[in-house]
Amino acid sequence: MSRVPPAPREQYEPLVGAGAPLRQQVYAQAPAIAGPYLQFMRAMRDNGTLPRRLVELVRLRVSFHNQCRTCMSIRYSDALDAGIDEGLVCSLERPEEAPDLTEAEKAALALADKMATDHLSVTDETFARLYDHFTTQEVMELCFQVATFVGYGRMGAILDMTDDLPTEYTDPDAVLAPWRQAPAEVV
Repeated sequence: MSRVPPAPREQYEPLVGAGAPLRQQVYAQAPAIAGPYLQFMRAMRDNGTLPRRLVELVRLRVSFHNQCRTCMSIRYSDALDAGIDEGLVCSLERPEEAPDLTEAEKAALALADKMATDHLSVTDETFARLYDHFTTQEVMELCFQVATFVGYGRMGAILDMTDDLPTEYTDPDAVLAPWRQAPAEVV
């Protein structure tokens, strides 16, 4: 059960719509923050220059480290259109060994792993590897994406917003992974 209840319908509907998923209904408990935050997330998606495939791979890998059930349960349609399928998602279990990930994706995922698990382990060598594949603008964008996923996913995990998810996502003692659980929603 979500640790913060959903906002009343009259509060969340104007902000996120009548058919809003539970997570957005919960966010609407702080409407003055939730509205701009959702706009920020949309702006990152709409204005980003990194490939959608890369961003989705990073998002899903971070969701595993965060154990954010809501994050793991979602696939974004634009990422599916960009080539994300469940076979590729399975590559996230061992990204460095995956033949279907590019070297650029592996470098981005290595940064995501470090930022999500031990941010102080990010070194000059980590950035040198990124610069082998990305421009300065893209590296900075990747940092924004990963930082957002780490913080947002950790918030999602502690809020325990699983009431509207399939049963396989609701066991609080299970360690879940996007490469083991089927997606519950495409947005």
